[in-house]
Amino acid sequence: MTFAKEFKEGGNILSNSVRLMTHERVNVNIILLGRYYDLTGAELYGHWRDDYGELMRINGMFGRPDIVLTFRPEDFEKVFRTEGVWPIRRSSETLSYYRKKVRPEVFGELSGLITTQGEEWQQVRTMVNPVMMQPKIIQLYVDQVDAIAREFMSIVADLRDGKNELPADFDQWLNRWALETVGVLALDTRLGVLTPEQSTEAKAIIALVRNVFDLIYRLEFEPSLWKYFKTPTFKLLMKEFDNLTDLIMTKIEEAAQKFENNPTKESNQSVLEKLLKVNKRVAMVMAFDMLMAGIDTTSSSTVGLLYCLAKNPQKQARLREELKAILPHKDSALTAENMRNLPYLRACIKEGLRLYQPTPANVRKVGHNIVLQGYRIPKDVRDRQVVMASTVLQRDATHFPQPDTFLPERWLQDGMGGDAPSAKDAHPFIFLPFGFGARSCIGRRLAMMEMEIVMARFVR
Repeated sequence: MTFAKEFKEGGNILSNSVRLMTHERVNVNIILLGRYYDLTGAELYGHWRDDYGELMRINGMFGRPDIVLTFRPEDFEKVFRTEGVWPIRRSSETLSYYRKKVRPEVFGELSGLITTQGEEWQQVRTMVNPVMMQPKIIQLYVDQVDAIAREFMSIVADLRDGKNELPADFDQWLNRWALETVGVLALDTRLGVLTPEQSTEAKAIIALVRNVFDLIYRLEFEPSLWKYFKTPTFKLLMKEFDNLTDLIMTKIEEAAQKFENNPTKESNQSVLEKLLKVNKRVAMVMAFDMLMAGIDTTSSSTVGLLYCLAKNPQKQARLREELKAILPHKDSALTAENMRNLPYLRACIKEGLRLYQPTPANVRKVGHNIVLQGYRIPKDVRDRQVVMASTVLQRDATHFPQPDTFLPERWLQDGMGGDAPSAKDAHPFIFLPFGFGARSCIGRRLAMMEMEIVMARFVR
């Protein structure tokens, strides 16, 4: 690790001369690794900030590039506002390798939004934006997503024990709910992974998705030599990617046949049906990307919010009163129309994300030569990216008073939040759970809809 604090001159990191953050290296005793063992990403960043200051460089290992880590919101804004026409951010390197080296005949040049950069990324994004970013997209899926949420509530009721508590592996059930929901959104089909008595195919899908995420973590976030030689773990992941690709292609062929046999009015066409009309390969890649990006993030965000509400029954009670206004009975229908007026529910979701955001930082490669805290960050350094550790600041009293308190009221409009501190007073580039700019999350509307519906059913 190389820390900017180690570069200081005369005790002031913001020295009069702008310094170049390229070649300076300072070795940190390996024993320091023991101090950071078994921490979450947000906890690790918090310790580093306390120990080394607000700007540091971490040397890459095992073929990975160096990163620059910053904790200043002014830096976040500068990076985002200078990212250029084609923003570059860290992608899944194993998935990129698979699509470009192992299965190029399937993915070709359009290998998805997760793994592409530059003009290639822009080409895909331009094709899918008109489909994915429309506000009315929610109207197409409320009924289906709500049906899955209701089914999930029945399962939750059966899972409760004599003390009305849920099992220790309940997070795995939330993953199943998210997978079943993404199946409808991405593949226009029910995968059947929610029911306790699952088909052989459903069991295989659950195991496959779980293995893929576990193997990616082991190869990309833990030390691995897969870039130097193909390790057994790497070979296993490539095999599982093959299995996932084959599954998605089969489901898309089935959906395409269904659309051909039973054409849908254009106004009622699903995301998949519209994408198939644009480009079949793009439809397949987007379905794959939605499965990769839309399961763990949504389920872990929901876990965090459920925990917050369980620890704050008075907030839960206020949310229930809001929901009763649109759901007078527990089996009342949710619609795109009656979901429009749920400010407290959305405030709860934002506050849950502030405290338990599934990703600890936003990441970008700088689009121009810039200066952060007195150090030049060159644009042309190979693969180096800036990590903006937002989750640390989201729990910092300087930006969010009472940072460890669950206060949805801070997100409400003036006059609705009582005497709670307002989130409007925080720097606007701190809380960006879906990113910023052209490369912000394309599935944001769908993800928010999923969380709003399942939380409405949980609390009501």
